[in-house]
Amino acid sequence: MKSIIKSLFLLLAMGVFSLSATASSHREAPLIASDPLADNVDVYAFRSPERTQNVILIATFNPLQMAQGGPNYFQFGENIRYEIHVDNNAANPGDEIIYRVTFKIVNQDPTTFFNIRLGKQNLYTTYTMEKSINGGNTWTKILVNVPVPPPNIGARSINGPVGLNTSYDALYKKAVRQTITGERAFVGPVDDPFFVDLGGVFDLGDLPRQNGDPRDGLACMNTSAIAIEVPIAFLRKQGTPLQPANILDDRFVIGVWASASRQQIRTLTPAGQSFSGNWVQVSRLGMPLTNEAVIPIGMKDYWNSLTPYQELADTQLDQYFYNPELALYMDDALFGGAVPAMSKLRIQRNSLGAFDFGNGKDGLYSLKGTAAVAGTALDDAVFGTLLLPGPGKPRSVDLWPIFHTGVPNVRPYQLATGKNGNPLAAGKPFINNFLPNGGDMLRLNMAVPPTPRNHPLFSTLGIINAAVLGLTNPTYANPNLQWIPNMDGFPNGRRLEDDVTRIELQAVSGVALAAIGLWYDDYVAGGSPVTQDLLDVLTYTTGVEANDAAFGKKFPFLAQPWAGDGACGGPIAGPAQPLVGVPQTGIGVAIPEIAGTQVVMMNYPNPFTTQTTMQYEVAEAGQFSIKVYDMNGKLVSTLVNAPMEKGQYSANFDGTSLAPGVYFAKAQNAKGEVTQVLKMVKN
Repeated sequence: MKSIIKSLFLLLAMGVFSLSATASSHREAPLIASDPLADNVDVYAFRSPERTQNVILIATFNPLQMAQGGPNYFQFGENIRYEIHVDNNAANPGDEIIYRVTFKIVNQDPTTFFNIRLGKQNLYTTYTMEKSINGGNTWTKILVNVPVPPPNIGARSINGPVGLNTSYDALYKKAVRQTITGERAFVGPVDDPFFVDLGGVFDLGDLPRQNGDPRDGLACMNTSAIAIEVPIAFLRKQGTPLQPANILDDRFVIGVWASASRQQIRTLTPAGQSFSGNWVQVSRLGMPLTNEAVIPIGMKDYWNSLTPYQELADTQLDQYFYNPELALYMDDALFGGAVPAMSKLRIQRNSLGAFDFGNGKDGLYSLKGTAAVAGTALDDAVFGTLLLPGPGKPRSVDLWPIFHTGVPNVRPYQLATGKNGNPLAAGKPFINNFLPNGGDMLRLNMAVPPTPRNHPLFSTLGIINAAVLGLTNPTYANPNLQWIPNMDGFPNGRRLEDDVTRIELQAVSGVALAAIGLWYDDYVAGGSPVTQDLLDVLTYTTGVEANDAAFGKKFPFLAQPWAGDGACGGPIAGPAQPLVGVPQTGIGVAIPEIAGTQVVMMNYPNPFTTQTTMQYEVAEAGQFSIKVYDMNGKLVSTLVNAPMEKGQYSANFDGTSLAPGVYFAKAQNAKGEVTQVLKMVKN
């Protein structure tokens, strides 16, 4: 036993358990960690909830940007080709559509160290966007020399007369541009839309944290986004009708991935640097998590250098999907006991009393070539050579296709509803994003209608939630093809709201297998498939389930970047130690005490929706106020403004009339000194 534990911790120390911003490409590979300007962060592809006949493509770059990161701040880079790729035809070995963005940066006033002064910007950035509809053979410039919004440095630099004398909201809205070919585009800094407890992940897989509250490690972080709104008519395969035949029409499936490329040779000179030579891909991203928690550290740089099409042909990488590293920590026969945070996530070792999906086991391979799989996707005459390639590759039937081909609407990849206990029978259709061309991509079926964000059944669990509804909700628990809320969610594309970290950890545990009828080990024949093991997986949470900033209702949907002079620009400085015992419920941010002043300790329920009660404690008698401001610093409510004795109090806060977004409750003493700040997010 000691040798097993020792081996596990050797593995952890070597970095193979590198979730590295799990489900996102935040510094995931050794080489790209040293080149953040070219580092792919995330890729999103989803039907627009605003203009439902359009698709939103988003790629973010340059991770972990601090709002106060001057004097140079964070940005896109010159001498880099940033690209969003679209594949819509499995018959062609490559991209059909590519959007390329390149940047030019100018110091408008090199006499100052300030980034913005007197209406001029240093690091003034413009971009040109090009489009190719023949896989990169020819290009059309569709936007030229468009200004990029500057970093949100602070009120003096943006709003003040000595700065740009405008508002960041105006700069942000002005950045939405119409291309000459009919797309809408936004390029600029944004709040990082991804959410995950980085600290817990890196602490030997402590997700959710076992001895402490979870924290969003990307809260208050910005990133650089390229967002493009494209009509479905532009993205569909040539010759496809304008309207799909049904909501799972496979002719409307696209694959989406992003890349960054640099020239091969960099030459340093006294005046700076120059670049020459062929262009080389240095970073790429499609499905979240791939290069973080699937590919081992020794292969990460190599993976970044490949296109998805090269990856599909490179079978040496397949082994990491057939027997994923993370599955070791979801199996009590291996190292599950050493990672207690994932105790709810357990691999099926005896599904239906016959099938073992543990690492190194055979999964469904025993069925290969039998009459049982005839006519199914597991038939060699259909896709069986892809999905049952050999023994000892148990996850070739679920994780490998999810990342490499998408999932077809073919037996057995239908919900267990209507199968009458036979997982290989026909069931309820619920996904079809099959595009067997290329490797790791986001695959989106554009025929699936978007779920309104205010729909009562909208869920951040995407396809997993759609599967649960199709198995248990009387409205949807029938064998017919029908729209189910969240069929448009990850891994059928990826919406900004989707909790991809949680979804992918559940998928590694085998929830997709259970959805099609390969139930967990504690299932008893003839009994309910909703067993304790399945409930454990479905109720598993990482502890961080939503972004720290509310998403917008209109394109580009991303939240504006945090300001360097705001609450995300660092804690208020003071010589005293941070407050002890301040409740950390919700998304509260404790600010250190200012020495010599009274202190108000505050708390609020999570989540803040419309009405809430603020609990606060006066540590020393004095005159206090608690006021609520929006993220632009505008006062929206005064909760308390009176002399107070030492003790505990509460104040009601009615946010019914407030728009969704981020708000800050600030406590001040009689001198006007801020003694406590809590950040609140209204969904």
